Amino acid sequence: MGSDLHAGVAALQWVVDAYALAFACLLLSAGVLGDQIGARRTFIAGLLLFTAASAGCGLAPNAMALVAARVVQGIGAASLVPCSLSLINHAFHHDPAKRARAISLWTAAGGVGLSVGPVLGGVLTDAFGWRSIFLINLPVGLAGVGLACRFLEESAPHRTRFDLAGQLLAVATLGVLTGAIIEAGSVGWGAPAVLGSLSLGLFLGVCFVIIEGRISAPMLPLGFFSNPTFSAATAVGLLINLTLYGMIFVFGLYLQQVRRFSPTWAGLAFLPFSGTLTLSNVMNGWLSRVWGPRRLIVVGTVLGALGFGLLHGLGATSPYSAMLPGLLVLPLGVGLAVPAMTASLLGTVPKARSGAASGVLNTVRQSGGAVGVAFYGALMAAAGVAGIRAAFALSSALLLLAALTAAWGIRERNARPTCHLPDDVWPEKYRR
Repeated sequence: MGSDLHAGVAALQWVVDAYALAFACLLLSAGVLGDQIGARRTFIAGLLLFTAASAGCGLAPNAMALVAARVVQGIGAASLVPCSLSLINHAFHHDPAKRARAISLWTAAGGVGLSVGPVLGGVLTDAFGWRSIFLINLPVGLAGVGLACRFLEESAPHRTRFDLAGQLLAVATLGVLTGAIIEAGSVGWGAPAVLGSLSLGLFLGVCFVIIEGRISAPMLPLGFFSNPTFSAATAVGLLINLTLYGMIFVFGLYLQQVRRFSPTWAGLAFLPFSGTLTLSNVMNGWLSRVWGPRRLIVVGTVLGALGFGLLHGLGATSPYSAMLPGLLVLPLGVGLAVPAMTASLLGTVPKARSGAASGVLNTVRQSGGAVGVAFYGALMAAAGVAGIRAAFALSSALLLLAALTAAWGIRERNARPTCHLPDDVWPEKYRR
């Protein structure tokens, strides 16, 4: 893709982050929209938009057009994640055990995508060119729409006002911060434009939090964070995605640009990682009943930190066998932690607010992923393989911090939601 479109590392970061930013910025609004008009209706509309944008990506004549199509693709995808979780929570709200198993299968499905995606993408790129990895989404997306129309049950709508100011500030904050981090890789962290953008992004972020705390129907309900489990699960999600997405981006560049793997072999190199992640997700449904969510999250994040530690010795000529232990241990830990984290968070809110709650979690996670791609890409652009090693060392420290956060904040049982929201939001038994 970079060769065909004459795109450098910064342009490739934008191809990834244009999608990630649109996805992250609109997840909350999509979750709220699903609560308002129905999760099924929003899910289907998002899948149709994602499919149409995939055609635009496959036909893009240049890097700018590809980035624009990726933005639209991210807007469509933003409707899928919170609404799919909301539909699961709607279907299994009165059976926590089944809900935990359903979320494990939901996460495992993502793991299957990660397993098949890099390999299939590499084969398609070698055989038909990089455009085919987008065009193949057309039949898959249309099949998904047909299945959703046939099998999904609509959730009950919950009407709230749309928070336009919060939405605009969220987009501006993430866009400015991510752009500053990406540009820092080429012009340096001390450049006036980078420092000015970082300062502006932090200012916009503070304004966002202040406004969300003062309006009656915020896109980010700050009251959710009064529950320690919700806060801890969200923080863990942020740290996992920041490290994991950054790792996947720079490791893919390392394999193809440093080690000169073909797209097919680069995809195959990720297969142990993705396969272990899928297996770990499936195991989570059983282990959650034996260990409980807090222990799973703590063990999972510690294993993830160990996996990054095993990858820290990566060099310009490291054999693949030296990478393999880290590529097995890291996804084993992440696969244990993520479903338990998601189930813990959804257990803190009533069914009527599950779309907004899953939107909060996934907004924070995807924002972390976008920042991770930008920051780790900047480290690689500035220092090459040494920058990748520094990123992996930082990742180990951040996942150990995630383990401490889970051990302190995650509660095994939530007697009731503790978020401070208006009385008419809660079922009668939860009202104060």
